[in-house]
Amino acid sequence: MSSRVRVVILNSAVGPFDYRVPHGMAVEPGAIVIAPLGPRQLLGVAWEEERMPSPGEVGDNRLRNLLGVMDAPPIRAPLRRLIEWTANYYLAPPAAVARMALPSSSALEGARTVTEYRPTGEVPARLTPQRAQALERLADRQGIIRELALAASVSDAVIRGLVKAGAIEAVEVALDSPFPVPDPAHAEPQLSPDQRAAANALVTAVDAHRFEPFLLDGVTGSGKTEVYFEAIAAAIRAGRQSLVLLPEIALTEPFLKRFADRFGCAPVAWHSDLRQSQRRRAWRAIASGEALVTVGARSALFLPYANLGLIVVDEAHETSFKQEEGVHYHARDVAVMRGLFEEAPVVLASATPAIETRQQVALGRYTELKLPGRYGAAELPEIEAIDLIAEPPERGRWIAPRLVKAIDATLERGEQALLFLNRRGYAPLTLCRSCGHRFQCPNCTAWMVEHRLIQRLACHHCGHVEKVPDTCPECGNEDSLVACGPGVERIADEVAALWPEAKRAVVTSDTIWSPATAAEFVHRMEAGNIDIVIGTQLVTKGYHFPNLTLVGVIDADLGLDGGDLRAAERTFQQISQVAGRAGRATKKGHVFIQTHRPDAQVMQALVQGDADAFYAAETEARRFADAPPFGRYAAIVVSSEDKAAAQDSARVIKHAAPEVDGMAVYGPAPAPLAMLRGRHRFRLLVHARRSFDVQDAIRDWLGSVEWPAKVRVTVDVDPYNFL
Repeated sequence: MSSRVRVVILNSAVGPFDYRVPHGMAVEPGAIVIAPLGPRQLLGVAWEEERMPSPGEVGDNRLRNLLGVMDAPPIRAPLRRLIEWTANYYLAPPAAVARMALPSSSALEGARTVTEYRPTGEVPARLTPQRAQALERLADRQGIIRELALAASVSDAVIRGLVKAGAIEAVEVALDSPFPVPDPAHAEPQLSPDQRAAANALVTAVDAHRFEPFLLDGVTGSGKTEVYFEAIAAAIRAGRQSLVLLPEIALTEPFLKRFADRFGCAPVAWHSDLRQSQRRRAWRAIASGEALVTVGARSALFLPYANLGLIVVDEAHETSFKQEEGVHYHARDVAVMRGLFEEAPVVLASATPAIETRQQVALGRYTELKLPGRYGAAELPEIEAIDLIAEPPERGRWIAPRLVKAIDATLERGEQALLFLNRRGYAPLTLCRSCGHRFQCPNCTAWMVEHRLIQRLACHHCGHVEKVPDTCPECGNEDSLVACGPGVERIADEVAALWPEAKRAVVTSDTIWSPATAAEFVHRMEAGNIDIVIGTQLVTKGYHFPNLTLVGVIDADLGLDGGDLRAAERTFQQISQVAGRAGRATKKGHVFIQTHRPDAQVMQALVQGDADAFYAAETEARRFADAPPFGRYAAIVVSSEDKAAAQDSARVIKHAAPEVDGMAVYGPAPAPLAMLRGRHRFRLLVHARRSFDVQDAIRDWLGSVEWPAKVRVTVDVDPYNFL
């Protein structure tokens, strides 16, 4: 007799369906199956009927047969429970969440080899500009033709031409070769008493195979990584897997080096820069349990670990752990839930924990482990504020005289300096001095940012790029365009003018876009080939440079504008983190914060090193406003290429809002970024009591409303981005 099974099809546009299991085919919950849907064949995951809504009463005689079961381990019950929880909490289709567990269809096929390509070092006789660009950018990179073309920003035809010319060769790659096994006894560290106490608590939780969330709260340079490495060592000894989440792909390479120094080999990496063959190999090793330690970006959280024994979220305060596209989940919070389902401890490591995390400690739900001092002889840097009103930079410049003198002294001592400004490009705004015309993105309500390194104007929201014109497009005047305000490229020009002999590096997501480029930057810093770094938030975390002793924050007020409820907290975290790059070894560090608001609470807390007072005041302000973590927010964004359709739909949705005690709905109003990627946007903000079931209320509310097909409605539970 055939049986039936419920399947979550990996297509967010459709719900679960029931299928007939043909005679002789074994399908258990979690099995990855091939199912027919209309004329197509789609991947799906078999699910327990009682845990997934019924597609409706369909008789057995009307069911279609499943077509096959993939040769891959089934999705285990703890991950299925996580998928259900994430879909329910963030109001996302279960299929959209399940898809994150199966990001590589090639990983579901049996063992095989693939043909990849790599440069040979030969220069072809006919070297066109596109061929030269490809060979320069590829260096020693290897991958399939499409991957190489994307990496080099050329067409597939250019790569194929280089193959025919002998400049690129084919290589047969085995896709499933085993990964090396980390050795927990390879280079055991000497820990301080504080580190040893924290490490023992984590090791005990790992050995007990129990869920327990920890906040590992240590100042920058206190050795948090060495502490949780001991927990990873305990998991390895027990034959269980560990996952380390990092907020930035650029941090992966430095972490891999530190890990290899401790355990004798690199962990398995998971991030967007992996080749297709690397992604397949990593997925299968994780699913089989062979990969004992995985380090990756937030997407690594949903991989199908066979025996997960520890989760670490490093730099857990980072807002980049919040996914802003697709499923709007926060990896920090989902990591805690995965630990609960897997019965594994979760470590949130941070020098500046989020208020939400601190509140969980206050409620007794998380265990706090503190590392109050830097490791070894290193001391915390001295921090000073520079009042830009009392001590302004010279006209046309952005670095104040006191900071200039400090950089002079630093360079004379042969030490390194870091200038921090969280603004990419040369200038945030370009306008015409004759008619006042401002360059705005044609797809977004955002100014175009000038990038002089590539001689282009770019939109940082949608990616639109255009050439900087010779004349004003409004009035036609030549030489009338003016760059307003500083970006890191403008600061780099000022540094070049003030210290022409100094070796400089601009570090942003434009220049550090992969683990390989990050590794090159680290090597240059450690070799002393860089004197002054000019960087964005990319340099605020994770890096350890013993000779870096001076940090200058060019515009500390930048993050305080915009009305974001987390603005002050984010500014405090960001500046604390970048300040923590100074003096991490035996040399004393010094930090200068340039600000127009030296008396602001956040600036005073930074200068005085009084984090507790700052967080206490911020927490009380949140409590007074019933803002997270004491209240709940959810954003509903209504968008369409037709402005009237978006606005009308937003009004209809607001009119249908339930009037219930414990929840208020504000708006609709044009979003601060009123147009994004050509779509007009209107926002509604839901504010609810902490105890109120806002998900059920929104689900029922939006389920009762219809809107045109050209209108898109997105729900963001616990929003971090208020644009």
